[in-house]
Amino acid sequence: MKLSTKGRYGLRAMIDLAIYSETEPVSIQSIAVRQNISERYLEQLMAKLKKAGLVTSTRGAGGGYRLAKETGDISVGDILRALEGDLRAVTCGAQEGEGGCEKADLCVSRYVWQRINASITNAVDTMYLDQLVGKSKEIEKGKE
Repeated sequence: MKLSTKGRYGLRAMIDLAIYSETEPVSIQSIAVRQNISERYLEQLMAKLKKAGLVTSTRGAGGGYRLAKETGDISVGDILRALEGDLRAVTCGAQEGEGGCEKADLCVSRYVWQRINASITNAVDTMYLDQLVGKSKEIEKGKE
């Protein structure tokens, strides 16, 4: 499975937002500068994250974005699904339900795909934004 820039940049933006939005909303411009992401692209990502209920926005002077939930309630899986959609590495006819696959009952490779997909789901659904914020702060401390 290879994530697109939507997933990679969106995750970076959410970590940035978690760190900097504790006291006030964070502007797109400030995230863009800190993360070296185009403002236009970031606006598109934030729209998807807002639609998924992960961020809220405030208009006007002093406006910007904030997390819609606590950092411990937002998983990496929530973020990636909002931006990337389905996270399965492999799909097959037996999983799709579109008439299925004629060899589904005898297919051993289906077991492999199910295990890979379950592992990905488990990995992203058990990592939370608060853990990533903590890791980010550790890394910053190490630079001092």
